[in-house]
Parts: sequence; structure tokens; C-alpha cells
Amino acid sequence: MNTAAPALLRDGRAIWALALGASILFAWATRDLVPWAHEYPRDWIWPIRFEITDFMKWLINDASFGLFSFTDLTRSIAWLLDWPLGLATGLLSTGLMQGQGSDAVQITPPLSWLAVIGAVVAMGHYARDWKLAALVGGCFLYLAMFGQWNSAMITLSSIVVAVPIGVAGGLLLGIVAYRSPWFERAIKPVLDLMQTVPVFAYLVPILFMFGFGPVAAMAATIIYAMPPMVRVTMLALRSVADEIVDFGRMVGCTRRQLTWKVLVPASMPLLMVGVNQVIMLSLNMVIIASMIGAGGLGFDVLAALRRLDIGGGLEAGIAIVVLAVALDRLSQAFATRPPPVHEDPARGWIARHPWLVVALGWIVVTGLAGLVMPGIQAYPKALQVTTGTFWASLVEAINVNFYDALEAVKTAMLLGVLIPFKRFLIGLPWAVVVGLLAVAGWRLGGWRLSLLAGGLALLVVITGQWEKAMITVYLCGISVLIATAIGVPVGIAAAERERLGGVVRAVIDTLQTLPSFVYLMPVVMLFRVGDFSAMIAVVVYALAPAVRYTAHGIRQIDPQLIEAGIAAGCTRRQMLWKIKLPLALPEIMLGINQTIMLALSMLVITALVGTRDLGQEVYIALTKADTGRGIVAGLSVAFIAIIADRLIAAGSMRMRHRLGLAAEGATA
Repeated sequence: MNTAAPALLRDGRAIWALALGASILFAWATRDLVPWAHEYPRDWIWPIRFEITDFMKWLINDASFGLFSFTDLTRSIAWLLDWPLGLATGLLSTGLMQGQGSDAVQITPPLSWLAVIGAVVAMGHYARDWKLAALVGGCFLYLAMFGQWNSAMITLSSIVVAVPIGVAGGLLLGIVAYRSPWFERAIKPVLDLMQTVPVFAYLVPILFMFGFGPVAAMAATIIYAMPPMVRVTMLALRSVADEIVDFGRMVGCTRRQLTWKVLVPASMPLLMVGVNQVIMLSLNMVIIASMIGAGGLGFDVLAALRRLDIGGGLEAGIAIVVLAVALDRLSQAFATRPPPVHEDPARGWIARHPWLVVALGWIVVTGLAGLVMPGIQAYPKALQVTTGTFWASLVEAINVNFYDALEAVKTAMLLGVLIPFKRFLIGLPWAVVVGLLAVAGWRLGGWRLSLLAGGLALLVVITGQWEKAMITVYLCGISVLIATAIGVPVGIAAAERERLGGVVRAVIDTLQTLPSFVYLMPVVMLFRVGDFSAMIAVVVYALAPAVRYTAHGIRQIDPQLIEAGIAAGCTRRQMLWKIKLPLALPEIMLGINQTIMLALSMLVITALVGTRDLGQEVYIALTKADTGRGIVAGLSVAFIAIIADRLIAAGSMRMRHRLGLAAEGATA
């Protein structure tokens, strides 16, 4: 009796492959009978982009709420953001000014570079120890030595205003969501969209409402950086031990007192993780926001990209990394700092706050000295150093000596892989793809996931974004496959060899802190513009999660299972393929999920190097201030990200159940 056919039918993967092939063949065979299933008719497209644009114009020009209009509201918000931003910029960059425009007169100079470095050194020692103080002081000294001080202070001015507002807003929304289950259910989809909509899409409505300038950039930064704080707040409040909550109720705390006197202080370490995330996302936004007037280091990177000045762009990009490292370490130190010991009220204020007194005294001394010694007020230009010429010479040498080889690799990849895959995806009937996504959702997560995956894909179709969405999927898919093919073996090697793992972690940390625009400059200078350059930039940018999650998945395997494999006589290769990789597969899938998210976010940035996908739509909408076009294209990217996220998460959970790791996955 032949058992090959029943065995094949019992293999779920084989069934899915057969179903996919049969669906595509059937669709092609019937393309003349149902042409609408292959190419969505233009008459059926929902003109929502024009409706959104008209709505935004009405909102700005005609909408009113009783005594004030929507424009009055945006102007009030702009004023509220402008005065703290102006104060911070005056203290750190321009000095306090009187008057506006060309008539402005400087009243006081900004804080000197020595004053700022002394202040952050004092903060580092107060938060932890001299090692941290030396690190953050060295980071700020780097900014001065490499001529990035003025731009870095403009960027820091935005950060010191945006972060407190983002933290406060996220904390309040998180508390409301913690108290109100219906509000939590309502806000979760909004947070999902906010964290998956590309950053360019934030700028389009912000530019329309607030105009061009630092205030608009500030508003976009706050909105972009707030969602993680909301999520962390909900998680932190729920993580407070029941005993602490019960004790607060026993002593007679009101609901308000229980929140602010018990829950928030008890969850402060985890809340500081959210503060750290707000800081990092704000720094990540500064380059993007420079497109609508943010200035600072982001503007320097963007200007260098437009000039293809790799040296200047790398120095400005590294300056952002250095600033990010200093702020990251400081915020982490404050998060893990033990609670202050109760001070004796009899001691004087100076005795109880020695480091604050030292910092204020240093600022006053250096400020007065800077009035008579310019080298104390501003770092001397004669002492500044630069590596810009070195990087420019290096790229030029590579282009001169390896141009033919680079072009051969690029042409082979384009003709052999990228273009055929692109044509295949664009040629797929939209009805088949939507149907397969719905079936995949039902198979992995039930009817709700089926409706979500199929419904979001259908929305992309009916809004007229299908072809550009397929180009986005093609670039994202190729990039994720290459990043996975590189990242998984590197992650395995990093988990198996401790010394190599330390080196890999250092490289990955560096890659994750580099601004996204920095990745574009070397690839454009080596490969020019086009899909291949975009793919290389996306692969390098999205590589980190594949490495991290693979290494983590292998390290967290139960040692008893490893010992059982050794006792059974498994070779090293069998141990890897039969035990380690199957058990680590759920974690690896989560890493691939994060790789997809990073790839989609980077693809919007690569619109600057000539791609023709949804990212290009968002970028064109930004340049034309076309709100509807930008929002629809941005939401389409978000829909792709949500579909991939939900399907992979459901598949990972099924794997965990199959491996008996469901409880662990639930708590991860």
C-alpha cells in the first residue's frame, strides 16, 4: 500500500504550498473571465485621500468650537510649546534674546561648553558613580571637539522639552487606561497604529496644522515618542504587588492618593524604562523632524545626505549616537538609583544637596569667566578635529578601485533576484492574496485574526494603494530574507561563543543607535540610487533583531534538555538542528517579526534614494503638504506591519504550545 500521499496530506506545510500554487494557477487560468480580480478597477477605488484632504482644509479654515476656532487651538498649542522651547534654546544655544528676527538683541550668552559638561558630570556622579560621570562628560566633550556643539545643543533643547511633555502625557494616559478597561480597549488599536505608521506620515498633518518650524517638529516628536510611555505605564502599574495595593487601601488612601502615593512610586523603576524609551524615540525623530524645521544635528545629517557629504553626515550622525549614549546611560542610572535616604531636616539645604550646589556654582563661575575668556564660553575652533576628509577619501578610493565589481554585484542582484521577484508579486491577483491572508489568519488565530488580516489587506486594495504596497512587500521581503540569512547564523555563533557574543553585542548596539539616514549615505555613494541601495540600507538597519532574538532563544533553552541530547549521543550538528533550533524557533520568529517592523520603517526613509513604493508616496505627500495622500499611504504601511505582526505572533504562539512553552511565552 502506498502511504506517500496520505503522509503528504498530513503535512500542513505541504497542504499550504499546494493550496497556494493551486490558487495562483486557477487565478491565472481565469484571468479573462474575472479581470477585476487581477487588477482592481479604478472606478471602484474609494477616494478617501481626497476626502481626508478636504476635511483637513475645512478643519484649518472653517472649523470652530464655540468661542474659538481650530486654528486658535493649534496656535495656543504652538504658543505653549514655543515658550519652553525658546527658553531651552536660549540657555543652551543662542542665549536669552529680546525682540524677534533681525531686531533681536542677546541679553545673556548661552551656557558655556564647560558649564554644560560640568553639569552632566555632576548628574552622572549623583545618579551612579565617577565612571558614569566620566562617560557622559566624555560624550559631551566629543561634541565640542568635533565641532558639533551648537547643533547638538539645539537638538538637546528639543529633547529637554519634548521628553517631559511626552512622559507626562504618556503617564496620564496610561493611568487612565489602567483605571478604565473600556479606555484601554479603545486606546490599544490607536497605539498599534501610532507605533506602525511611518514617521514621515506624522509630519504631513503636523505640517498642515502647525506650519514649518521648530514648534511643528516638537509636536511631531512628542506624538511619535509618547506611545511606549503609555504601554509601559499600564504594565508598570499592573506589576505592583497586591500586598502593596492592599496596604494602601488599609491605611485609608483615596483613589487619587493610592495612585500618586503608592502605585506610581512603587512602579518607578519600570516607569523609568518608559522614560528611556521616550528619550531614544525623541532622538530618533530629530532627523526626520528636521525636514519640517527642527534644525540641529538632524538638519546637519539631512543636508549632508543631500550633498552626498559622507564625512559631514557621519560626524553629525555619530554626534547623535554620542548624545543618545549619554542620555541613555543617565536615564538608566536614575531608573536604577536606590531611593533617597531620609535626610535630617536640621541639616541645611546646601548640605542636603551638595551636587546641585556644585553644579550651580560651576555654571556661575564658568559663565563669569567666559565673559572675559572666549575659550571658556565657546570651544576654540583651533582645537577642533574632524574625520570628514578621511571618510570621503575612503569612499572615493573604493569607488575608484572597485567600481566594476560593485556594479557587477548590483546588476546580478537586480536582474537575478530583485526584478523577477518584484514582477512576480505585482502580477499576483489581489483577490487571491487577500483570500490567502484571510485563510492564514483563520488557520493561525481563528476568525478574528482572519477578519483582521483580510480586512486590512482589502482596505489597501480599495484605497488604490495595492501596486505600491506590493513593491513595499517586495523590498521588505527581500531585505528581511537576507537579514535573516545573515542574522540567524550570527546569532547562533554569538550564543555558542561567549567572546564572540560580546563583540557581536557591541556591533549590534552601535548599529541600533546610528540614525536611519546615516545608513543611506555610504550605500548611495557606492551604489547610486535605486532599489538595490535601498535594500542594502534596510538589511543593515533591520539586522539587529534577527541576531538578538536568535542568540536569546538559544541561551534560554533549558540546560537539562541540552544535557539529555548529549547523553543521547547527539553530534554538535544534530544538537543544533534537532534540539536548539526547534526550541529557539518561537524566539527566532519574534526576531523576524521585529526585523520586518524595522524594515518597513526604514523603507519609508529609503524613499529619498529613489524607491517607488508606499514610502515614496508618503514623502511626496510631505513635500506637497497633501494630507490625505500621506495619511492613506502611511496607514497602508501600518496595515502591512499589523498583518505581519499578528500572523507571526500567532504562529509563534502555536509553536510555543506545540513545544510546551506556552506559559513562558505568555509571560515574555
